[in-house]
Amino acid sequence: MKKPLVGAVAVALLSVGLAPATAVAAPEKAVKKAIDFAGTVALSNCSGSVVRTPDSKDSDPALVMSNGHCLESGMPGAGEVVVDKPSSRTFSLLNSTGNKVATLRATKISYATMTDTDVSLYELDTTYAQIKSSYGIGALELSPDHPVKGTAIKVVSGYWKRIYSCNIDGFAYRLREGEWTWKDSVRYTPSCNTIGGTSGSPVLDTETGKVVAVNNTGNEDGEKCTVNNPCEVDENGTVTVRKGINYAQQTYGLTKCVGIGNKIDLERPGCTLPKPKS
Repeated sequence: MKKPLVGAVAVALLSVGLAPATAVAAPEKAVKKAIDFAGTVALSNCSGSVVRTPDSKDSDPALVMSNGHCLESGMPGAGEVVVDKPSSRTFSLLNSTGNKVATLRATKISYATMTDTDVSLYELDTTYAQIKSSYGIGALELSPDHPVKGTAIKVVSGYWKRIYSCNIDGFAYRLREGEWTWKDSVRYTPSCNTIGGTSGSPVLDTETGKVVAVNNTGNEDGEKCTVNNPCEVDENGTVTVRKGINYAQQTYGLTKCVGIGNKIDLERPGCTLPKPKS
């Protein structure tokens, strides 16, 4: 996984878009929403973002998404699921240019795991409406749809204040790293050469501006299925190692598991997130 970092110096990487000089109406793709740092957050050791589902209300307590391996309590073991655990963790909220505008605070870890996926969702003590009113920043929306191979994406790291651009190269049936196994992982094309500290970054579809995945790992040394060297395993058990290639975990499944009031409901129809062991 992309190792959590502590105390690194952030490096800003800003991009400027130029509008066409002609008065002729631009094609739809030319007027798509620009992707920047607004709504992303920096954790003490990782990246993240303020997110909402299509059904979230402005009056709901806001959610921050990152990786399961970025938890302040350490990495959950294989098979471990955390639900509704009190937390007072803080997050630095960034504006469009990557400047910190506020400190947000959690009340609990709503959900976290490193089984099947690598995700954490924190519930904040502020609502989406309060964040918007105070800082002019809206949440990023989770797409309810499975991403598509070839889609142009951006990985937006609040920790490093850096944006990576590439495409979805495909999907790994199973991605194995150390004791953990993840399902249907997103594989990037090589230009998304993410580094430690980008863990938890939202992965956005450049066409819709919606979140389709959460950045989490990459094969650093060409080793096979070891920590920081995930391997792909297909339906037949064949193992493939792709040195230097990075991955993310899809997030559309989260939208099926968030109910009224932004509360995690693992019994909702269509929700396939792992449940705590009884």
